[in-house]
Amino acid sequence: MAEEFSKAVDDGLRLSKRLYFGKDRSVSPPKPPPAMHKSVAGRTYLPTSPMVYAVISDPTIVDNPDIPSYQPHVHGRCDPPALIPLPMNRVDLEVDCFMDTAFIRVTGSWRVHCVKSSRSCGCRIAIPMGEQGSILGVEVEISGKSFYTKLVESKDEADLSKVPHGEGGFLNVKPHIFTLTMPPIDGGVNLTVKMSWSQKLLYRNGELSLDVPFTFPEFVVPPGKKYLKKEKIQLNVNSGLGTGILFKGASHLLKEMQSQDGKLGFKYEGDVVDWSKTDFHFSYAVSSSQIRGAVILQSPSKDDVDQREIFSVYLLPGNQRSRKGFRRNIVIVVDISGSMQGKPLEDTKNALLEALLKLDPEDSFCIIAFNGQTYTSSTSLKSATKEAIDSAIEWIGINFIAGGDTNILRPLNMAIDMLSNSNGSLPLIFLVTDGAVEDERQICDVIKKRLASDNAISPRIYTFGIGSFCNHYFLRMLATIGRGQHDAAYDIEFVQRRIQKLFARASSVILTNITIETLDDLDDVEVFPCHIPDLSFESPLSVSGRFRGKLPESFKVNGFSADMSTIVIDMKFQDAKDIPLHRVCAKEEIELLTAQAWLSENKQLEDKVAKMSVHTGAVSEYTRMVICQKEEVVQKASKKSQGKKKDIETLKMILPHSLCVGFGNVTATSDNLFPGTEEPKLPEAAEIFIKATSNCCGSMCNNCCCLAFIKCCSHVNPQCANVLTQLFTGLACVGCLGCCAELCCGRGNGGS
Repeated sequence: MAEEFSKAVDDGLRLSKRLYFGKDRSVSPPKPPPAMHKSVAGRTYLPTSPMVYAVISDPTIVDNPDIPSYQPHVHGRCDPPALIPLPMNRVDLEVDCFMDTAFIRVTGSWRVHCVKSSRSCGCRIAIPMGEQGSILGVEVEISGKSFYTKLVESKDEADLSKVPHGEGGFLNVKPHIFTLTMPPIDGGVNLTVKMSWSQKLLYRNGELSLDVPFTFPEFVVPPGKKYLKKEKIQLNVNSGLGTGILFKGASHLLKEMQSQDGKLGFKYEGDVVDWSKTDFHFSYAVSSSQIRGAVILQSPSKDDVDQREIFSVYLLPGNQRSRKGFRRNIVIVVDISGSMQGKPLEDTKNALLEALLKLDPEDSFCIIAFNGQTYTSSTSLKSATKEAIDSAIEWIGINFIAGGDTNILRPLNMAIDMLSNSNGSLPLIFLVTDGAVEDERQICDVIKKRLASDNAISPRIYTFGIGSFCNHYFLRMLATIGRGQHDAAYDIEFVQRRIQKLFARASSVILTNITIETLDDLDDVEVFPCHIPDLSFESPLSVSGRFRGKLPESFKVNGFSADMSTIVIDMKFQDAKDIPLHRVCAKEEIELLTAQAWLSENKQLEDKVAKMSVHTGAVSEYTRMVICQKEEVVQKASKKSQGKKKDIETLKMILPHSLCVGFGNVTATSDNLFPGTEEPKLPEAAEIFIKATSNCCGSMCNNCCCLAFIKCCSHVNPQCANVLTQLFTGLACVGCLGCCAELCCGRGNGGS
């Protein structure tokens, strides 16, 4: 779908060549920067910043609303619609970072500059997001009325059956791009759009960093003479640790406004001619060589579905690279069913080959490939010597051939058997799959019983899902049972990079078998996740939950280090009045509870998740996003009273698809469908698509003028058709040659 989106923008830029701005030249699409030519085909015009587009189905409505000009008449419709980028007049970026989560708000002003004042069009909003981005809401303000999104429970869908469906959802690309098409808006109108989303901070070498897509293309600069425009950035950081943090750097010139224990504040405000050309980046460090953590508490609000107290235990690994890590016993379990054929399997192979080369000689490993059958690189774990790794690489080249069905339980049981004697080592299972299977609940039950029987350190299970045919909630539950972590690549272009990242976390554990002593003395305690995963020096660890009662004055976290000695960490309590803890923890808790609801098929738990989603604004499988309109109207006044203004709210449309990943597709898996074929396609062209550029036919002479005339002739009387075909073919060819010459010359001279 990313390719179709990019093509629609390209079509819109061609349509925008019809616009006339008086003495100023019409705006022509700029050439993509050199780096974009090397990007994946068809993704040149994907948004690299928050954007708003005019959705054009009827090219005859395209014109400057202020200075109407003569427009050559065109026939046909743009199907699928073209997307004309709207110019932006101002932009504000606000970033609030709490612990390892950032809440981002972008407020901008755009103008529908390309539609006649007497006509209207839909406006599509596109929001690219960073690491694990999740949409929170969009609000559009126009004079006298506004549109805004909100979440409603899916069980109320019967009440919404008469409400029209709109367009919106996520494009499965990186960065994660959310799109939303608003109801029709008149030409010439100014829009104020407020967008908000959350994403995770990245952690590397003791530094936390954030990247926000903020690179605006040239064609969003307002047409006409250049003038100064307002660009504002505000950044607030609350590390949650209550200790000093060190600001490391930023992409934009920020002025420090606040600096105190665990908190930073910065601001940037400038008058600019061109909008930001780089993504917003900043980073900070917590200077400590030891594991550092804090306990953050918060009381629930009155409308919270769960009235228990909220807590979060937040651990940072510190600078631990010089510290000796665990010896690892690793079993890599890879799906080689038919749907993995091609790029998914090739990129998985490349990621695993790199991972094998990073193993230490004291580590041990084995590789299991599975489809309907199971294949092992050896009958037992082998030490990671150069000879053993070379042999495994050769085995992968021979046996990683896609084909057959998907059977997950048998290779997982084999992996657990191999890791049954891992005394003194950290046992790891690394599972990669792109499919869903029918016995997933049985698999969870079997693995849970097997891991519970182990008294020592049980095998850790790290799961990686490719595409949306696999059941990511099954994989998340499997990782939770195995004290591991889950990650995914919904776009196959990023399989290799994300596998490498997850493998790095799995193989860099510094604290295992983590327990929280104090929780045993509390009432009605619930912890997310229920089995606490290990702490890696590649990422922080956050554990949240609910409880009743009062916490004691001391709070301790225990765990085992690589030499199997016990480490006790004294945690500090932090005041959460400046941290919206329920929102910080919402996304992770909703996903974990959804996995539990799927496993137990518990409808009450589903309802709880839906209510949490509505309360926090975090999307879930059991909620739908809708667009509402708020309009200010004046009530008719009686003879004795004056008219009163009143806000009337109406529901305008519903997004047709869930904003989450779903619960897998067993049928698609059994049919060995390739990941990526699940993406919804834009509608096929029902009519001839005329790209109405300023040259009339422009570059579409192949698809409209000549071809349309010839097709038309084919439906008339045969004798007449012969005459008309010869006549119009000759005329059309002459016209096309002229068009092509004009177009090529215009492009060659850099004109529009």
